[in-house]
Amino acid sequence: MKFLEDPSLSRINAFFNHVNVGDYAVIGQLEAYSCKLAGVDKKLSASIDQDVVEMMAGSPSNLSSSPVGPLTDPSSRKTLIYLILTLNHAYPDYDFSALRGHHFTKENLHTGVVRVQQDIDALLLECAKVYEAQEGGAESGGLSAELWKSIDDVIGLVDCDAYTYKAVAEGDPFTDEGNLWSFNYFFYNRKLKRILYFSCRAVSKTADDDDDGGGPGWADESFVDDMDMEEY
Repeated sequence: MKFLEDPSLSRINAFFNHVNVGDYAVIGQLEAYSCKLAGVDKKLSASIDQDVVEMMAGSPSNLSSSPVGPLTDPSSRKTLIYLILTLNHAYPDYDFSALRGHHFTKENLHTGVVRVQQDIDALLLECAKVYEAQEGGAESGGLSAELWKSIDDVIGLVDCDAYTYKAVAEGDPFTDEGNLWSFNYFFYNRKLKRILYFSCRAVSKTADDDDDGGGPGWADESFVDDMDMEEY
């Protein structure tokens, strides 16, 4: 998968690197990827696909259906693989290759895109206040307006399927001690063959954690520099 460069997303992503909102800090990522597989991604894709097919052979009634679609369908397995690879790219210090369809939930964007936006905006209300103070966001409509315009420009929400990731008990950055809440959204545009990933977590300042957001799992500039990138 290739990281897609976009100035608007990069600016908002930089803002979410570490947002001090009082008793806690919000750390987030907003990144877009093209679904072009090569090298390690291609090998891992084949491995996951084979593993899912073998698991279905053992218990087809339990595994054939999933939030990403029937796993008997190669296109549904491909969707699952894209979600897993996106997480692996976003958090290179973690391995999400063991995730399966039941770890994700599909959102109904055709009837619920406003609800998805409202849910995210509600969690980011304190961040919006900081954004206005630091970035002059009020002049252009504030954080919400700029955020959703940037997302829509890159991914085309009307043509997207949206998924959320439900954090597992251990082994990912969203279950670290001190996390108060988190969300993980994937907006997948099949026509454009790209995924936009938006995640935030609130970290208590009393947690024995890295307040700079530089702990394991959070993508840093050195990682992005080493990735294949495309300009949007």
